[in-house]
Amino acid sequence: MTQRDYVSRGRAPKPNQKKNKPAARKKHNQKQAPENTVPATLWVRVVVVVLILIGFAAWLWSIKDNAPAPDNQIEQPLVIQDEEGLPELPEEDWQYIKSLPGYEVEVDVEAHQGSGRRYLMQCASFRTRAQAEEMKAKIAFQGQESQIRKSTGENGDWFRVILGPFDTKRDAERARHSLRRASITTCQIWFWNL
Repeated sequence: MTQRDYVSRGRAPKPNQKKNKPAARKKHNQKQAPENTVPATLWVRVVVVVLILIGFAAWLWSIKDNAPAPDNQIEQPLVIQDEEGLPELPEEDWQYIKSLPGYEVEVDVEAHQGSGRRYLMQCASFRTRAQAEEMKAKIAFQGQESQIRKSTGENGDWFRVILGPFDTKRDAERARHSLRRASITTCQIWFWNL
C-alpha cells in the first residue's frame, strides 16, 4: 500500500461509536439550563437590598425633627444706633501718626564705586568676515552697536562679533535680552580682557 492510498482511504469507524450523533447532542442540550432565566438567589438579594434602603430612608425621616435645642446660646452684643440706623463709629487714636514726622534716620552711605570690571558680550564667531558683517547688521537693526575683532589661534583666523564694553553686568544682560527678542540667542557675557 502506498502513502497516497493510506491518506485517501480516510478513518475507520470506531467500534463503540454510535451512528446517531444528532440524537445524542439533543439530549445533552436539554440538560443545560436556559440562558435567559435569572437565578432565584439574585432576586432575593435585590429584594433584600431594596428593603434595607427603604428602612434606612424611613429611619432618617423619623429622626429629622428630633434634634435637641441648644442650651447655651451666644448673646448678641447690644449695638447703639443713632437716628439713621447706623452704629456709632468708635474714636480712633493712632500714636504713630503723631510721632512719625519727628523721626529722622541718618545712614552713612559710601559712594558706590564699580567693581572695576567691565563686561563684553560675544554674539558669534565666524570663519569669514562676510558672515561676521551679516551678524553685525542684524545686531545694528536692534539698535545695538557691535564690533568685529579678528583673532588668530591654533585653528586659524576667526572673526568675533562683540558688543561692549559694559560697565555693569546688568547693562550687558539688558542688551542680551533685547537681542533675544530678535532671535539672536548665541550671545555670552564675559569679562573684558581684550
